Amino acid sequence: MNHMTEWLKVESIELEAQGVAHNAEGKVVFIDGALPGEIVKAQIARRKNNWEQGQLTEIKKESPLRVTPGCPHFGLHAGACGGCKMQHLQAGAQVAVKQRVVEDQLWHLGKVKPEVLLRPIEGPTWGYRYRARFSVRYVQKKGVVLIGFHERKSRYVADMQVCRVVPQVVSDLLMPLRELISGMAERDRLPQIELAMGDDVIALVLRHLNPLPDGDIALLREFAAKHGVQWWLQPKGPDTVKLLDEGGAQLAYSLPEFGIRMPFKPTDFTQVNPHINATLVGRALRLLAVRPDERVIDWFCGLGNFTLPLATQAREVLGIEGSETLVQRSFENATVNGLAHKTRFVARNLFDMTPELLAADGYADRWLIDPPREGAFALAKAVADIAQDPSLAPGWVPPKRIVYVSCNPATLARDAGLLVNVAGYRCTAASAVNMFPHTAHVESIAVFER
Repeated sequence: MNHMTEWLKVESIELEAQGVAHNAEGKVVFIDGALPGEIVKAQIARRKNNWEQGQLTEIKKESPLRVTPGCPHFGLHAGACGGCKMQHLQAGAQVAVKQRVVEDQLWHLGKVKPEVLLRPIEGPTWGYRYRARFSVRYVQKKGVVLIGFHERKSRYVADMQVCRVVPQVVSDLLMPLRELISGMAERDRLPQIELAMGDDVIALVLRHLNPLPDGDIALLREFAAKHGVQWWLQPKGPDTVKLLDEGGAQLAYSLPEFGIRMPFKPTDFTQVNPHINATLVGRALRLLAVRPDERVIDWFCGLGNFTLPLATQAREVLGIEGSETLVQRSFENATVNGLAHKTRFVARNLFDMTPELLAADGYADRWLIDPPREGAFALAKAVADIAQDPSLAPGWVPPKRIVYVSCNPATLARDAGLLVNVAGYRCTAASAVNMFPHTAHVESIAVFER
């Protein structure tokens, strides 16, 4: 039961990029496509007791921050791509929205107010995305193959012919890839292609549900030779991924500021945006300000993205990670970069942390924490528990400074609440990190001092 609203004044924008207004009865109305300051009408699609949700239909007064989306597949139209949420909002304003989210979440969820708000970390807003997971769908009725992200609010694959957030060279591959897949015998049993780009390699991981016949393999090789890509095949889970043909260049990215080169596999976790990653590592290390005689712990160290740069500055770095495989890989990366003598890596379940386990890792002057979306609750709680009852870990001293890199402001705020309100830290600085322009993802960085 759709109905059209009267004219509404949009007051703010929430994280899914919906404009927020109040109607005549004072009920909150979320409006897809509307921007703060605009006067608009909307078609209401959902109604609850205390809110309504709808889609922009008409603008009477337009925001000066409204811009023309950079991609033809973005919008509110049927079949629009759901990969981006904010292309209609000027790029600088998107960053301001994210900075505000970080501040609000820290205060509302953690009762923490940073002493200083640092300038947000920004980079290129187009062509930044070096990793992506494209769904593949052979539509038998139409005899076409679709490759792309899902449509807005639907399970269907968007009919994408270009993509402005991946590098141009990858966008240019979308149509040739569609043609390649249509010509393959297994075309209806190939559900996804994952992109992983390094500094000089474009790796494509093809998920296939059946073994590929020789004809299909020949087509993949021909495509690789013509377009300069590297095929990896994935018959089952991520651990079954392997190169179609050995040899060729190695997938790797570099952190030039620290003289580090990181080889990785396409299924390893690496940051989606290499420009921002390099800037973020530099800022995190400047904020941590490690001295040459100090020991550092890098929690959730992954492949060593922060561990190895830290090892160029510290006496010793301990990298702790949940997966044995990643620990092995980070050790190899430390060796390749000549830093094995200053690093140690261990595997441990970081969601199951206790004061005793914490004390067992010994004293470190500084910590870097870079957890997944779930945050580092068990770790923050162990520190808070020891602060309240030192007998849980006799003689253990908490680090004097912590830099926390977060990909979820809600879990950062929860953990910051424990560090500041229970464990005796101050939050000296924080800022947003615009790792994913045009999307609703908010990354951030915060500094805590005892």
